[in-house]
Amino acid sequence: MQISGLTPSMEQQESTARPVTEANDFGKLEHGCKHYRRRCKIRAPCCDQIFPCRHCHNEAMSSLSNPEDCHELVRQDVNQVVCLICNTEQQVAQVCSNCGVNMGEYYCDICKFYDDDTDKGQFHCEECGICRVGGRDNFFHCKKCGSCYSMSLYDNHSCVENSMKNFCPVCYEYLFDSIKGTTIMKCGHTMHMDCFDAMREQNQFRCPICSKTVFNMSNSWRSLDEEIEAVAMPEVYQYEVSILCNDCNNTSNVRFHILGHKCRHCNSYNTRRISAPDDQCDIS
Repeated sequence: MQISGLTPSMEQQESTARPVTEANDFGKLEHGCKHYRRRCKIRAPCCDQIFPCRHCHNEAMSSLSNPEDCHELVRQDVNQVVCLICNTEQQVAQVCSNCGVNMGEYYCDICKFYDDDTDKGQFHCEECGICRVGGRDNFFHCKKCGSCYSMSLYDNHSCVENSMKNFCPVCYEYLFDSIKGTTIMKCGHTMHMDCFDAMREQNQFRCPICSKTVFNMSNSWRSLDEEIEAVAMPEVYQYEVSILCNDCNNTSNVRFHILGHKCRHCNSYNTRRISAPDDQCDIS
């Protein structure tokens, strides 16, 4: 298959005439897919097919009509690649054995990962076992959470054991090796940043996993205080109920109000009833 518009023999002659550094950079950032800029494709050992990258493979395989044929590629299992400059299939390596180009300006022999766009700041985390982006100096590995986090979260986040080795509670994509940005909520649970933003736009203020508030709700609670103060409940509704606070996990006995029930311990309205009214009157 002709990729670059030159025959392999012509490509080889040109690479021989060019200085080594120029040959290494030939075609840089001009090839790849929607996921990565790179100068090679990979042969997936699981199905013996060629794909631009593992994400392209996984997208194609997940859309197959027969569920038994669906599968994902284990990145470390890749051992054959095809150079997109001279179309030579070969063992995984950074430099093409035929035309001498860097098939990826960034290359990881462990992950079998190639990428020409080094502005991403790729680095391999030994403890994660995979490559990350963003610059090694900007991240630390949290052993309890089981993943790399921004240095701004060092000693400044709630640890949940292996929190990143779970699925996003909104879109259900596996978080640990997702190429999308992630965020840690105040409760310590994680989700995709774009899913978090979408949740905020829909005025969803609770963590989908533990139901704790993930935003500063003080202004909202203050508004509820004022509304409840202004709206008196009819006599038939004047009774106490037991509530559980999702934020502090304490229980309280409070006066029933249709607008909400305020925790007596932390003043949160993120609560739920856990008992029937004390006065078991018949309300029609």
